[in-house]
Amino acid sequence: MPKAGLVILYLLLGLILAAPAFTQGDAALAGKINAGYELLEQGKFSEARKVYEEVLKQHPDHPLALNNLASIFCKERKYDQSLALLRRALPKAGGYKITLNRVCNVEGVCAAYPLSTDNSGKENLDDVIKSNILMVNMAAAGRPGK
Repeated sequence: MPKAGLVILYLLLGLILAAPAFTQGDAALAGKINAGYELLEQGKFSEARKVYEEVLKQHPDHPLALNNLASIFCKERKYDQSLALLRRALPKAGGYKITLNRVCNVEGVCAAYPLSTDNSGKENLDDVIKSNILMVNMAAAGRPGK
């Protein structure tokens, strides 16, 4: 299946799986965020980056899109850009719930997450972002000049 076909498939799956009581955003937005997450899990970072950049054009301060894009910058060892996105996401993350049973670790440093479409997540996104900030700071300190 061509790459574009996979993205469309993931978007459709995200829409189908979205519950009517979803309170963290609309189903189409969740579908896009989760399609980007699936691309991250597959190691397709440039494609995932495009998805998150598209989401952020329409929703500039969406904390999960910012967090997940930060994980891509972390992979690219662009720690300053990663930290800037995480710091931008942190004040917006209150009230967002995620499920930690599916985590996309990027080089064991910055983690990306899918958006819980049924609002069943038990972990606070702001706590996860704080952890990511700490991990990225530690990675940046351990890799001077990169």
